[in-house]
Amino acid sequence: MGSRDSYHHGDLKNALIKAGGEILAREGISALSLRKVAREAGVSHSAPYAHFKDKQALIAAISMEGFRQLLSNLETIEKEYAHAPEQLLVEAGWIYMQFAMQESDIFRVMFSGILEKEKEYPDLQEVIQKTFQTVVRVVIACQTAGILKNENTPLTAMTIWSQIHGLICLYLDGQISHTILDEHSLRDMLVFALNQIVIKSLQVD
Repeated sequence: MGSRDSYHHGDLKNALIKAGGEILAREGISALSLRKVAREAGVSHSAPYAHFKDKQALIAAISMEGFRQLLSNLETIEKEYAHAPEQLLVEAGWIYMQFAMQESDIFRVMFSGILEKEKEYPDLQEVIQKTFQTVVRVVIACQTAGILKNENTPLTAMTIWSQIHGLICLYLDGQISHTILDEHSLRDMLVFALNQIVIKSLQVD
């Protein structure tokens, strides 16, 4: 890769985050270090310290980029299916699961709890909250359409999120029986799981 002179100030930070993601994908969280990220990005060992005071700050930045991408994906689905709440519920869940599969290492970091002092990173907290509020808006649309019970909206949103999150984590960890996987697609499992929560069965492709 290029030398440190190849990067503008902002580009270097993004390059280091990208390098951190690549290390995670290859070697996992235990292999992540600022020194290794610098080597991956082709910059001096001291270069990352201009942007990250320590490994925890780098993890926060990687998590934030992950949440930003997830939020962007969810917002795109929200707009696309704004007038079809039943489809919106399924597609929002499906885009979440696709993100988890495509960015599995970053996804694990986002929800790993390895960030010791999350409150020290307000930008990360903000994007996490925005992501949850997107789920809340999906729930409101479904409640308005009579697809979900018109009960506590935040708790309903958390219940749906946990249902989808639990399913994809079981899949990523290889904990879903091959008997089930041989007979049902992951998307079908998602629809089935959501059908345990909604008032009326979801009629979607």
